[in-house]
Amino acid sequence: MRTILRYGQIGGTLNAFIGDVHRKAISIDGQAELVAGCFSTRNPEANVATGEHYGIEAGRIYRNYKEMVEAEAARTVDRIDFVVICTPNNTHYEIAKAFILKGIHIVCEKPLCFTATEAEELCRLAKERGVLFCVTYTYTGYNMVKQARQMVAEGAIGKVLDVKGEYLQDWLSDEVGDDVHTDRKLSVWRMNPESSGITNCVGDIGTHIEETSAYIVGSPVKRLAAVLDRFGHPLDLNANMLVEFENGAHGTFSCSQVAAGHYNGLSIRVFGTKGAIEWEQEHPDFLRYTPKGEPTRILTRAAHTGGHALEINRIPSGHPEGLTMAFANIYRTFTRALLNKANGKANDGEWDLDFPTVEDGLRGVRFIEGCVRSDSAGSTWVEL
Repeated sequence: MRTILRYGQIGGTLNAFIGDVHRKAISIDGQAELVAGCFSTRNPEANVATGEHYGIEAGRIYRNYKEMVEAEAARTVDRIDFVVICTPNNTHYEIAKAFILKGIHIVCEKPLCFTATEAEELCRLAKERGVLFCVTYTYTGYNMVKQARQMVAEGAIGKVLDVKGEYLQDWLSDEVGDDVHTDRKLSVWRMNPESSGITNCVGDIGTHIEETSAYIVGSPVKRLAAVLDRFGHPLDLNANMLVEFENGAHGTFSCSQVAAGHYNGLSIRVFGTKGAIEWEQEHPDFLRYTPKGEPTRILTRAAHTGGHALEINRIPSGHPEGLTMAFANIYRTFTRALLNKANGKANDGEWDLDFPTVEDGLRGVRFIEGCVRSDSAGSTWVEL
């Protein structure tokens, strides 16, 4: 019986933000150990330093992902069970495809890839090869987001009528206005079409609105009308969308990286025939629940949760859980599913595969492409 998995990582040197979050999150439940990696191709010294820091043997600190996938696939006893891809958007597709073809399971940062055609191919290949593929739309890992999903599914707010989603940041505020210094932040890879793709703001944070809303509501976005603001730059820094979900509900999404005074303001508000549910990422341990005609109730993690949301609770209420724990919740489910698979156990429980999948990644890419198509066509409605 396998109890611990082995994993490798592409990208995420010691000084990288998101790569370090992945490593910390994986370590929380002790279900996987880091044994291989290519942490940087452009900086060999940082690559080796990162591997040595985590005690990886020299022969498994690779110069590039191609070398890594071939060498790991050839190992007969101790090859990696899954790989974590924490590189810029333009590399996701080629790296993920290479590992799928070797039958190695995958966790990949979002957005999944550049085009829906690429995403569809990854979905097909993963299904054909029996590869479990997680795309880290992190916010679905939060305890109270899962509580919101359960309550909507159980009919606590009745039929969903309207969804309001927003994600507001201000880290690119200096890139708009009369005093813009175009050589200041445009070196950031997210603002470069070659590395980021056809969007910046929508791809970086707008897809989080789409995924978190769809997860809570239990229905994906069917069509949308969007306007993207670029403020003279190649890619968008601000966007607004009208959306329609497959269940018939409508809504509005707004994402911005030029919203002064907002740091990481993701919020989802769902209004139904019997009430409303509201969640804010900057206050993740609380859920506002308003039954129609009654005072608003503030539900607290652990104290006022049940079912799966209570099962995945880690620490008592009043002790805040944050981003790393949300990542850890996704990894706990993903790694348990891999252990089930490795030990010949079926993943047929209600929550066994409760992590964002490659199909969710495909939907995110279609959302991105839909927003750009709509904006280019004068903000007309487009089907996803």
